[in-house]
Amino acid sequence: MKKYKLGELLDVTRGASLTGEYYSTEGEFIRLTLGNFDYQNGGFKENTSKDDLFFTGTVKPQFILNEGDIITPLTEQTQGLIGSTARIPQSGVFIQSQDVGLVKCNEELLDPDFCYYLLPSQIVKKQLSAGAQQTKIRHTSPDKIKDVTVFLPELSEQKKIGHILRSIDSQIDNLTAINRNLEQSVEHAYQFMFFSKQRPRLSLKSMESIATIKAGGDCPTKYSRSKTSQYQIPIYSNSIDKDGLYGFAEKAVILEPGITIAARGTIGFCALRTKPYVPIIRLLSVSPHDRGGDIYLYQFFKKVVFEKNGSVQQQLTVPMLSCITIPYPSKEELNKFDKIVRPFIIMQSCNKENIEALQKLRDELLPLLLNGQVQVNCDLSN
Repeated sequence: MKKYKLGELLDVTRGASLTGEYYSTEGEFIRLTLGNFDYQNGGFKENTSKDDLFFTGTVKPQFILNEGDIITPLTEQTQGLIGSTARIPQSGVFIQSQDVGLVKCNEELLDPDFCYYLLPSQIVKKQLSAGAQQTKIRHTSPDKIKDVTVFLPELSEQKKIGHILRSIDSQIDNLTAINRNLEQSVEHAYQFMFFSKQRPRLSLKSMESIATIKAGGDCPTKYSRSKTSQYQIPIYSNSIDKDGLYGFAEKAVILEPGITIAARGTIGFCALRTKPYVPIIRLLSVSPHDRGGDIYLYQFFKKVVFEKNGSVQQQLTVPMLSCITIPYPSKEELNKFDKIVRPFIIMQSCNKENIEALQKLRDELLPLLLNGQVQVNCDLSN
């Protein structure tokens, strides 16, 4: 292992300053934002939090990125974001903005795949965090990234490490793509069965007549940040569809399949829940009485937009949701729908478990590989 400053191994450049007057809901180029970093799972994600992501102004060619380019955030809107990496998924589409750094490796010393996993490692993140400007929203810079100290194996070993980690990520990406296709299949079945010309007659029913609605409570006092033998029940809060905490609170566990709907903040954000879970504050749980109702309501509420009441903090309550009237199928039609789409939902759940297992494997291997505790024995020529 040899000691380097990152500045000896790579260059980091800041993106363009993009004027807000050219932000648009449509256009040729999409501006990159911090929302494109999946800092929890790693990699690039589509930013769904904004609708004015297109940029219609003039942009210099060097800020229009290519497929495979490595980017890293220079601003930390969410704790843990600095040090994250993502790869650009498509050439000629994405504009590098000033909060995003473009990373270019000296490939005689640093393998790009190895670099992609090195930057989010704890040894780099801790140094970046210590050097970040201590403001409400913390910042780093290209120079501070280049000042980080790292220890590297030989280039041949870097390539092997990068190869095995990227292979794991490739499996994760494939399963994620399969789940997106399964989700689209469920959406198509929903639209065809209930909202096409061949649709059955739908009755208008109040939410309280078709489901049990509850408000989330306080977070259990005992919980774990990862699944253990003692803590297996996921705890869900407002804005993210991710198992962030695990715990058990007997009276609070929802056993029935259903959906959760954000009551504040990202109001209306909904997620399908097929296994027992604990909803906590800022979240409503909806458990339909009929089989198939969970999938139907999930598809329905994904398309509902709740109006915001100006600057007033809006909140969705149990009484408000209970009195909403929606078109709803008969039990017979719901059963037909359920028989068609339930296998897709089960497959999605299995894929999600496999994704989580691969992510855990990758995250456990990463520090061991980077600090030389584990050696990789593979032939990259095959």
